[in-house]
Amino acid sequence: MIGMLIWKEPGKREKAVTVKERSILRARFWCAEVQCGRKTPEAVLRRRVTAAGKRLRKQGVTQVVLPEGFAYGPQLEKWGLHPVSTQSLRQAIAADWVHWLLAEQGVLTAGAKVAVSAARLTGEVAWTVTELSLRHRYVLLDVPRGGEELCRQLRREYGVSLLLDPSNEQLEEADALVLFDARENCRNRRSLPLYDEAAPLPPLLLPPALEEKLPKGCDRGQLLAVLREQGVLRPGQITVGGGISAK
Repeated sequence: MIGMLIWKEPGKREKAVTVKERSILRARFWCAEVQCGRKTPEAVLRRRVTAAGKRLRKQGVTQVVLPEGFAYGPQLEKWGLHPVSTQSLRQAIAADWVHWLLAEQGVLTAGAKVAVSAARLTGEVAWTVTELSLRHRYVLLDVPRGGEELCRQLRREYGVSLLLDPSNEQLEEADALVLFDARENCRNRRSLPLYDEAAPLPPLLLPPALEEKLPKGCDRGQLLAVLREQGVLRPGQITVGGGISAK
């Protein structure tokens, strides 16, 4: 089961650390509530987080949804706990993310030149390229193998074409560059490094009825990634930037 760590205001006669099961939109978590006040010393917080990590690990937890800006990773790593990965979420919203990014910067999206670079042609890469091809006039694909077959498929099914094997200069000049994997010697001011979980995500919204049921203060990307992977959130319920629904 996935774990969750949240801060709570200190209260009289309450334990500093409590661990219990919690359901969020029908997804189950082992939730550790850790008291954290404005005057709580750092040493005390480290001890409390360490205690919470130990108790979560005893419940079989290895991945944890953390508070925003969490600074006590080493205390959890001691017990083999790691932050929930947001990589699958980043890949799922890539096409909508590009649309939002271009719109934010005043680029006409239909005629934009968009590039995708990946170490291999996975299902996620193919889906993203397909979505981008239906939205943008020019799509460049940089993959070692498999691009030709995808190009034929898109031309046959949708009548769109890809530019395969773009040069480094073409990738750098694209209006947006989606990077599924790191690529050396390629700089683009509108690049989306999907592999980099430290890179900020775009604004992500849910329908109001779902929003009000989310706990406050959690890392939003991590929480939505879990809810999506567990099938709690259906395709289209995550809105990128307030105007685009992720599939």
